[in-house]
Amino acid sequence: MADHSIQGKTVLIAGGAKNLGGLIARDLARHGARAVAIHYNSDATRAAAVETVAALKAAGAQAVAFQADLRRAGAMEALFADVVQAVGRPDIAINTIGKVLKKPFTEITEAEYDDMAEVNAKTAFFFLREAGKHVNDHGRIVTLVTSLLGAFTPFYAAYAGTKAPVEHFTRAAAKEFGARGISVTAVGPGPMDTPFFYPAEGDDAVAYHKTAAALSAFSRTGLTDIEDVVPFVRHLVSDGWWITGQTILINGGYTTR
Repeated sequence: MADHSIQGKTVLIAGGAKNLGGLIARDLARHGARAVAIHYNSDATRAAAVETVAALKAAGAQAVAFQADLRRAGAMEALFADVVQAVGRPDIAINTIGKVLKKPFTEITEAEYDDMAEVNAKTAFFFLREAGKHVNDHGRIVTLVTSLLGAFTPFYAAYAGTKAPVEHFTRAAAKEFGARGISVTAVGPGPMDTPFFYPAEGDDAVAYHKTAAALSAFSRTGLTDIEDVVPFVRHLVSDGWWITGQTILINGGYTTR
């Protein structure tokens, strides 16, 4: 019978230097992952990547970091090849990469749309493609989407719209990879209390989001705390292996469907 624990497993996290990705990396190392490879995008994130690698090693895991702009398929291919060479084939692959744009539909430029599509949809597609090639049998793959997929709201056409295809990518990958015992899921947090969230929102919008979830009054910030998302990701890559092809909204009742 397949081993569904995290103990001794090899992990790759795209966008794993900080925020939710960094916390997931630390959590899986504390729960026994043998090796954790994290990806970060640019020099601006290098210091965070170095700090996360040190934390992973302190938790007892082998840890490496790779810098790459993953908007091109070749860069994604190189990332997986580098990870395999450095720490071996991953058992768990998690993609937390994303970019948000809040703007009226009629004001979104072609360049903005192309950028959002590359970061949110194209990156996820080729992450799943390479994970399908390199993740070990009985492995786990998770991609990050957004709880706005369950919303009826203005101004997020480019953001939610370029995350929406990832749901189908997830279902298709789950169906194709299932014969190898690999589960594939998408996780859609609500607005998270991280630097990713605040630049796109004005004060009034932040105040609204902090009260919009059914359980907002019981959250530390009113928003989705990344600490509350991590246990669900840990479950999906371990004992939750029987869940596949699904999009799980983790948001305290911010949106539902």
